[in-house]
Amino acid sequence: MPSSGTARPRVVVAGTGGDSGKTLVSLGLCLAWRDEGTPVVAFKKGPDYIDAAWLSWASGSPARNLDSYLMGFDGVADAFGANATTDGFNVIEGNRGLFDGARVHGVHSTAELARHLAAPVIPVVDVTKSTRTVAALVYGLVHFDERVPVAGVILNRVGSARHERVIRGAIEERCGIPVLGALRRMHGGDPLPGRHLGLVTVQESGGLDEVAQRLRAVIRDQVDLAAIGALAAGAPPIDATVALRSTVTASGGPAPTVGVIRDSAFAFYYPENLEALEAAGAELAFFSAVRDGGLPAMDALYIGGGFPETHAGQLAANRGLLASIREAAAAGLPIYAECGGLMVLCRSFRWQGEVFPMAGVLPLDLVVDARPQGHGYAEARVDGPNPIFEPGTVVRGHEFHYSRVDGEPPDGLRTAYAMQRGTGTHAGRDGVVVDNVLASYVHLHARGCPQWAPGFARRAREYRTSQ
Repeated sequence: MPSSGTARPRVVVAGTGGDSGKTLVSLGLCLAWRDEGTPVVAFKKGPDYIDAAWLSWASGSPARNLDSYLMGFDGVADAFGANATTDGFNVIEGNRGLFDGARVHGVHSTAELARHLAAPVIPVVDVTKSTRTVAALVYGLVHFDERVPVAGVILNRVGSARHERVIRGAIEERCGIPVLGALRRMHGGDPLPGRHLGLVTVQESGGLDEVAQRLRAVIRDQVDLAAIGALAAGAPPIDATVALRSTVTASGGPAPTVGVIRDSAFAFYYPENLEALEAAGAELAFFSAVRDGGLPAMDALYIGGGFPETHAGQLAANRGLLASIREAAAAGLPIYAECGGLMVLCRSFRWQGEVFPMAGVLPLDLVVDARPQGHGYAEARVDGPNPIFEPGTVVRGHEFHYSRVDGEPPDGLRTAYAMQRGTGTHAGRDGVVVDNVLASYVHLHARGCPQWAPGFARRAREYRTSQ
């Protein structure tokens, strides 16, 4: 446990499973503390982009992901130490259930993250149709692994004052931790909109002022904010570390421009990935695939993940942009694309019975299914020529996609990755390569894949000097 360093007040908001209410509480805490004039920095345990974007909205600053599988526990500590505030509060939202992780021992769980960061844990427990049994559940959370500092609990979906009184009394009698809040069932439905990949992205959500107002009211009226603040302030000091942007050395030569498609269709970018490209000497130029009719001047193109299927009509109608991507790829422009980016580079994808033509850079057609086709952590070994990675590089990342290759891929399709864990595009392969294009279903994080940004920036620089 950290015992020296600088105070970084922090708390982990955990759950007993998905949909327990931890996102609602985490967002509400960020908004409430900001209303008091207190700086807030938020973090999301795991690789999730959507919750992290909502946390960025609520905290007013970029939320960072903390994922021990992608970056190791040292990388997690580095990311937290480099970005956490020292003069406010740090809110870390967990994922899934508190002890849920890989394999039977729960490796990479929220509990392990909290233990390594010595952060007090507040589980949010759904108490629907239950009373004293909730105390038994909370007792188990407290004592299942006593190295994990479970410090209090918040009840969610409480039905009445009597319902709360019985549960609160049972917990305080048997569990030795306080009840820090009791959230009543919300009339008018959940304030956070959902769809097939979880929450609707914050970029696509309307009525954000109303959402913020409802979340603030929940925390103000039903949660002991002062007590949670005291728990966060009581976390032991933790050492600061060097930020990612200072750990990568830029090569010499003129700064290449990396174009980045960032809009409501393509919103899945880790802040560290963008920072790592800048640290490697690149300048970033952001533009939109749904508003801009062509590519701006650039030396490489980065297309992250997102929801191209929900923007399919707009993307297909933007023929100028699709044509400019296709022409630039044919001319040798380096392009790196992940998941949704791979989708827009294909010839077409079929969604809800309709086929939408895309850029046609990759000789693939896709279909978007009703169920996930790849979901979870991934690991691949680079074994084929590609514009970024040396052979033998081990790439760790994650997948969460509903699309898949429709039919058999063409003979001779070049791929760079042998999947050792995960689905990929087809037959244990991923990382489709066409000229200077590398497209994959695997999402990478710069802290866990330090070769990516320098390799991509180097290729962009080579392209710039060749023109």
